[in-house]
Amino acid sequence: MSYAIQQLLVDRYGERLLLQVADRADPPAGTIDADVVARALADTDAMIDGYLAGRYVLPLQSTPPLLIDLAAQIAIYKLHVYAPDQKIADDYKDAVSTLTKIANGVVRLPIAGVEPAGAGNAGVETIDRERDFTPENMRGWI
Repeated sequence: MSYAIQQLLVDRYGERLLLQVADRADPPAGTIDADVVARALADTDAMIDGYLAGRYVLPLQSTPPLLIDLAAQIAIYKLHVYAPDQKIADDYKDAVSTLTKIANGVVRLPIAGVEPAGAGNAGVETIDRERDFTPENMRGWI
């Protein structure tokens, strides 16, 4: 399941930017290379799944809007061969930070998750040294 599609990137960032980053023909063909975009989107999906795998059952039944937004930010960053502008780089860092928070449980998605693995024993266990003063070794003092 893909979190974002090419048309979302065109709608969000404009066809001009996508032409700049996804037309890899030499000389430029003047069209968006769908294979290049598909590869970036697949890499983005794999990255997001890596962060979600410990907390959520994959594939997700529905895609929360937050993940769609994060996927767009990551994919446009991955499409840049050379250094992206500062806004795209900052958005990428924010997206990775948000994914880290999701993986750590700080940010929760409104979807069914994986039950956290619990220890077999949920009770309290205390371990202590032997008592120094017992009635047997205090005999004669009391």
